[in-house]
Amino acid sequence: MKSAIFLLPILALGACTKEPSAPASKNSISEESYGKLPDGSDVAIYTLTNKNGMSAKVTEYGAILVGLEVPDKDGKTADVTHGYDSLEGWLTNTSYFGSTVGRYGNRIAHGKFSLNGEGYSLATNNDPGGIPCALHGGLKGFDKVLWSGKTISKDGSNGVELTYVSKDGEEGYPGELTAVVTYILTDDNELIWEAKATVTGKSTPLNIVHHSYWNLSNDQMSSINDHVLTLDADHYLPTDAGLIPTGKLDPVTGTPFDFTKPTAIGDRVGVENEALTLGGGYDHCWVLTKKDGLRHAATLHDPKTGRTMDISTDQPGIQFYGGNFLDGTATGKNGEKYPFRSACCLETQVYPDSPNQPDFPSSILKPGETYSHTMVHKFSW
Repeated sequence: MKSAIFLLPILALGACTKEPSAPASKNSISEESYGKLPDGSDVAIYTLTNKNGMSAKVTEYGAILVGLEVPDKDGKTADVTHGYDSLEGWLTNTSYFGSTVGRYGNRIAHGKFSLNGEGYSLATNNDPGGIPCALHGGLKGFDKVLWSGKTISKDGSNGVELTYVSKDGEEGYPGELTAVVTYILTDDNELIWEAKATVTGKSTPLNIVHHSYWNLSNDQMSSINDHVLTLDADHYLPTDAGLIPTGKLDPVTGTPFDFTKPTAIGDRVGVENEALTLGGGYDHCWVLTKKDGLRHAATLHDPKTGRTMDISTDQPGIQFYGGNFLDGTATGKNGEKYPFRSACCLETQVYPDSPNQPDFPSSILKPGETYSHTMVHKFSW
């Protein structure tokens, strides 16, 4: 946060399209005040722009991607994310629009885990199927705290670096954690989100996740079901009624969970299938086929506008959520009330409930180690 920031009006990042304009002359970044929190703390917002007409807005509150404007095949730009027009709106964000979530993104069964012989209890802030769990870091996770931001430059591209220190015992998690999240927008039309963290004192479960809601059309009120999705995953994690993985890795072949070839999201979401019924649609973690390094995980394409988003990651899984809990009650950008399945989330991560499932890849960060999670969104049109 910067002490010499003056409060300026922030333009809404609504889903309305814009006529083609001259591309920016270079990759750039600017910083403004986004307003104040109820406790009087100043909140900054950063605007990243590349030479091809893309722009991203990121705020210190929740390390949130406030909006991302992307051209379409006709050169018109539109914001392709759900969210709010003002800081006041983001303070009501119960859907985790655009957020950085943690310490542990996704669900932990019954809000409990054991580590090094000691039991821990977390807030149970979600209860799908009437079964309580801890979701996305708790009552006041990383999405609801103020991070400290600064502008950075890396490999010729500009970005913002956001830092937050989570005290030992915060939301029930052990160890003092220092988390650093960066957003970088490149002239190759890549939005790079990266999280790094270290812990002192005690080991801790950790799964920092980026949680934007995507609709690549020019109408954020439209259904996501006509978007075409590809997932580089030949297995997925079936869940119980509480949306907690059963521990099995089921093959996608012959099921509605097979997105190994480009498939419209809505093609099979309504078929009779126990896993779809329990999730109310798609709300599951897929197991990425390739295991090591930064590799392609997913492609989302809107046939109408020609926009395509390719996601690469170094994580073992990707949670695909089809917007099943959007119900028209949240008033978002331009005063729009986002309807059922009007956006989807594609969240790279470790598997849900990993602290309680010894056969899953470990999510435990120990003192002296560095957590690292990279997620690259590459756009074309």
